[in-house]
Amino acid sequence: MRKCTIDHMQQDVVQKLNEQQTFMPQELVENGKVFLTRQLSQETLNEVFHLLKKYDLATEVERAERDSKMQQLFL
Repeated sequence: MRKCTIDHMQQDVVQKLNEQQTFMPQELVENGKVFLTRQLSQETLNEVFHLLKKYDLATEVERAERDSKMQQLFL
């Protein structure tokens, strides 16, 4: 994924998770919701946002890669 120059606020990331949750494994969604209640760096917020962005349009292989990256962040 390319580096984005836009900083995303925490509420934007929560909203993006809510938009994509029907396409994601339930455990990952639950872990993400807990994770997003913490105080997070701007870099982390941007990374999670871009992992969630267009998740619904990603291939199964790309979704698996994104799931793995998010799970590592969330734990």
